[in-house]
Amino acid sequence: MNIIITGASRGIGYETAKLFASDTANTVVVLSRNINKLNELKENCILKNPDSKIIPLKFDLEDISGLKSVIQKINSYFSSVDILINNAGFLINKPFKDISYDEASKVLNINFLCTAQFIRNLITFLGKNSNSHVINISSMGGFQGSAKFKGLSYYSSSKAAIACLTECLAEEFNERNISFNCLALGAVQTEMLSEAFPAYKAPLQANEIAEFIVDFAKNGNRYFNGKILPVSLSAP
Repeated sequence: MNIIITGASRGIGYETAKLFASDTANTVVVLSRNINKLNELKENCILKNPDSKIIPLKFDLEDISGLKSVIQKINSYFSSVDILINNAGFLINKPFKDISYDEASKVLNINFLCTAQFIRNLITFLGKNSNSHVINISSMGGFQGSAKFKGLSYYSSSKAAIACLTECLAEEFNERNISFNCLALGAVQTEMLSEAFPAYKAPLQANEIAEFIVDFAKNGNRYFNGKILPVSLSAP
């Protein structure tokens, strides 16, 4: 399978890429601003399996001007995509009244607007030769009716937006071989969580949730399309 994962330099994206790359039938393109971490990821994958096909590409999701270039690079490796996992995210833990316009824009851009543009530019790669599965990684904070937490107003709102977009795209492309689903994750022990909530200990590690994501990416579109699925052992 041909797989693309954004935000793969650490945490959930990193662990998910490792699992996909362990299967030599997969070609995995991993994207992040941090090319050094992506190269480290590739080295780790090759150490475990010398035949791993993992391709690190430096890309800042906010850099819309660089979108065409990264799409061309992806196209040089494959012209169809079986699985796209939009995992890149940005979190600010700060009271609503203290968040600046620039900070709010960054959260909304990375978690929603830029992710939407990335999907838009990959549409011609999806559903081309077989059924494709797009997974948007959201949060329980953006899941309607869930408990909300102080300091995450823009983060949770941006995650609610990507969840709604998932429903919209599933309907818009329902006559093509593309499924769109959204995983609303609960607390997972990642660097991003630790930076925002230093004292909090999550019930799941990144490698544990990565196992679920990989299985769902391969099989979930047989049963779901346009669904927002809570995946959580905790309230956040």
